[in-house]
Amino acid sequence: MRIINLVENEMGETGCEAAHGLSFYVETANHKMLFDTSPSEVVLRNAQKLGVDLTAVDTVILSHGHYDHSGGILSFVQFNPKAKIYMQHNAGGEYYAFDGEEKGFRYIGIDKKILSLPQVQLLKGDTKIDDELQLFTVDNRAFPLPLTNKRLHELCNGQYIQDEFHHEQNLLLTADGKKILFCGCAHNGILNVMETLERKFGSDSLSDLVIGGFHLMKRTEFSEADSAEVTEIAKRLKSCKAHFATCHCTGLPVFNQMKEIMGDQLSYVRSGDEVKV
Repeated sequence: MRIINLVENEMGETGCEAAHGLSFYVETANHKMLFDTSPSEVVLRNAQKLGVDLTAVDTVILSHGHYDHSGGILSFVQFNPKAKIYMQHNAGGEYYAFDGEEKGFRYIGIDKKILSLPQVQLLKGDTKIDDELQLFTVDNRAFPLPLTNKRLHELCNGQYIQDEFHHEQNLLLTADGKKILFCGCAHNGILNVMETLERKFGSDSLSDLVIGGFHLMKRTEFSEADSAEVTEIAKRLKSCKAHFATCHCTGLPVFNQMKEIMGDQLSYVRSGDEVKV
């Protein structure tokens, strides 16, 4: 099994381009897969630099309906029209970020052209693709949404409401005797994702490795409440058996804070890095 980060916010030692977004290439005995596709065609350039043949990809999984995870899809399908693309049925919704009173609301959803692609499979909730790939959604939250989600909204009937992230899905990959959890941004909260995994699939399903962002990054100064939230999340994750390889929307300042608590149980994945399993 191979897991390679194709695009992430920070540049790694490979010299691959960095961009605000996320894409992983995953190769198993049965699949060559993309988990998210970055914000643009940068995913194609980095794949070429890394020697990853995207024409051989058979499966694309979109974690949720935001541009920074879906922006490479239209470029990808130009030369790979065969790969199936799995997303939740509401991933094409009207999703916005509130950038403050001066700038207002900014559309951050997917390009609507994606929805008309014949390769797209629109899912409703949990879906088992095969023995390796199990997609699941957070249907009930035991922990509150991360505070950083407050600025993210859905436009419904002309009104901006809090995005509840029903369009978000996670991947449980079972291969080579390992269980690996992929979460694109964990907008529902990484603690809720972990709790849902155990509740739906049993304690034996708790993964050996968790890969993805925790959506704890902020563009403004952290408040005491923000810092306390990060500390609480890190303490709870430390009690899990898994190693956490985070990236993207976690942000380096939050990573450094969590690292002080979690130590070697937490690592950061940069653009072009290969994740050791």
